[in-house]
Amino acid sequence: MTGYDGVTDRVDGLTIAIVSEDASGMGEAIAGNLADRLPFTVVRPESAEAAKKQLHDRELQMVVHIPADFAGQAASPDGQAKIGFLINESNPALIKSMMSGAAETITAEVNQQAVAMGIKGTLTGMNMPEEQAAAVSGGLSERVVSDVQSVNPVQGMNNQMVPMMMVLASYVGAMIMGMNLEQSSMAIASATGRWSRFGARSLINVISAAAVSLVGASLLAALGGQIQEGFLHLWGFQFIFLLTFMFVSQMFLYVFGMAGMLFNIMLLSVQLVSSGAMVPRELLSDFYTGLSKLLPATYAVDGNMNILFGGPGVGGDLAALLVITAFAIVVSAAAVVFKTKTARQPQAVIAGRQQS
Repeated sequence: MTGYDGVTDRVDGLTIAIVSEDASGMGEAIAGNLADRLPFTVVRPESAEAAKKQLHDRELQMVVHIPADFAGQAASPDGQAKIGFLINESNPALIKSMMSGAAETITAEVNQQAVAMGIKGTLTGMNMPEEQAAAVSGGLSERVVSDVQSVNPVQGMNNQMVPMMMVLASYVGAMIMGMNLEQSSMAIASATGRWSRFGARSLINVISAAAVSLVGASLLAALGGQIQEGFLHLWGFQFIFLLTFMFVSQMFLYVFGMAGMLFNIMLLSVQLVSSGAMVPRELLSDFYTGLSKLLPATYAVDGNMNILFGGPGVGGDLAALLVITAFAIVVSAAAVVFKTKTARQPQAVIAGRQQS
C-alpha cells in the first residue's frame, strides 16, 4: 500500500518534450504557456530528432510537436492547424492512458490560448481583412486538432501484460524451486559435503533456467505473443533474468534457512510495485524508486519491454542482472562458510568433553 501512496500527486515526475518549428512566434508562445500550466515536467529539446531519441530511450513520456506551418494553417480560413503528439507505448499501460488524456487536454488548452493570445490582431497584421480575421479567430478553437501517433506500438492489452506476468511467474517459480532445493539439501546434509551441495544447486539452477526459459519463450511465440527482437533474444534474456531470480531467492534460504521464504514473499511484493510493470517508476516515492535500482525485476521488466515491443536495447539490463547474480552467489557462498564454522564449534566442545 505504501508503494502506491501518493502516485497521483507525482505526475510532475513524468516528462514531456515540446518542440516548436513554427517561426511566427505563435508556436513559441504556445510552448511557453504549456510549460507554465501543465502539471508535468516540460523540457525543450534542440530538435524533433533529439526528442524522438529521448522518447525511444524512455527518458520522455511524450513529445508535443508544433509544426512549421501551424500559424499559417491557423490563419487559413479553409485550413486546419494540427499539433502532433508522439507516445512511446513500450511502457506501462498507465503511461499511454495518461499521455492520451494529456494530449486531449493540451489540444483544448492550445485552442483556448490561441484565442486568448489575440490571434485576431496577428491575422490582421498579416494583411487579412479585419472581418475575416475576426471570423477566423472566433472559430479557431474548433480548428486546432491533435495528431496522436505511437512508436513501439503494443498489439493489445494481452501483450501489454506479458512483461509483468513473465516476471511474476518466474520469481514465484524460482521461490518454490529454491524451497524444494533447500529441503532436499537439508535431507542429504549428513551424507554430502557443503560445497558439493552448493555446486549441485548452482548447476541445477543453470540447467533449469535454460530449460524453463526455452519453454516460456516457446509458449509465448506459440500463443502469438508480440516479439519485436526475435525468439533467440527473448530466450537468452529470459534465461539470464530467471537465473538471477533463482540465485537471489536462494540467497535468503542460504542465509536464513526456510525462514528465508518470508523475505522472498516480501521481496516479491516489493518488486511488483517497484519494477515499473504496472505503475511507472517515475510516479513512485523516492524510496521505492531508489529500491527499484537494486532489485532484479526492474531490469527484467525493462529488458522484456525492449525485446517484446521495442526499445533502446538490453545491454544495460543484462549487465545489472549479472552484477546482482554475482552478488547473490557471493553472499550465498559466504553463508555456507559461516554456517559450517558455527556448526563445527559445538562439535569441538562435545569432543573435548568426551576426551576429558
